[in-house]
Amino acid sequence: GAILPAVMITAVAFADAPLKVQFPRPKVTRTPVPFTLPNLEPANTPQPVIMVPDGTVNLAAGKKVTLSDPYPVIGDATLVTDGDKESEEGYYVELGEGLQWAQVDLGAPAKLYAVAVWHYHGQARAYYDVIVQLSDNPDFKTGVTTIFNNDHDNSSGLGKGTDPAYVETNKGRIIPANGVVARYVRLYSNGNTSDGLNHYIEVEVYGVPKS
Repeated sequence: GAILPAVMITAVAFADAPLKVQFPRPKVTRTPVPFTLPNLEPANTPQPVIMVPDGTVNLAAGKKVTLSDPYPVIGDATLVTDGDKESEEGYYVELGEGLQWAQVDLGAPAKLYAVAVWHYHGQARAYYDVIVQLSDNPDFKTGVTTIFNNDHDNSSGLGKGTDPAYVETNKGRIIPANGVVARYVRLYSNGNTSDGLNHYIEVEVYGVPKS
């Protein structure tokens, strides 16, 4: 009789459940600029339901962030993992024009299940060349796994991607990471449909610390 409860407890401990992400309130403060993009995802397309094991947490909370632009126009690197997802100034870091990136150091390798990113949701806009990569190498020279790439014409020089461009909302973008083990997460963008600048409100990385 003692074996049965132990088996049941084991099953519960490893049960998958849908990932729950906290979204900020929608607050559009700027008039949209008209734009057209190839491979643009239709508005209101539901994001994927990502099943994650018990013990999955946001490993990026409060972690160190490195930026490709050492002198951001607005804000600083700490805003990317501070837990605040509002769209007003004071909640985001603004990087210069061209291809830029923000990189989160999780501190140790972990099994990753999803990456969520909010660029800027105070205006309906899309960011160009959104690419998300995972690696154990801080310079992303080896062992790189790309989990999202919507660069349709390789303007980033990182390879063509087939993922859709999308309009920013308060729900950000939640990207499956499929259990890849990595320590570093790097997120690229290359300006947006309103201006040439790059913004990061928040990045969350959901995973289970590697035992």
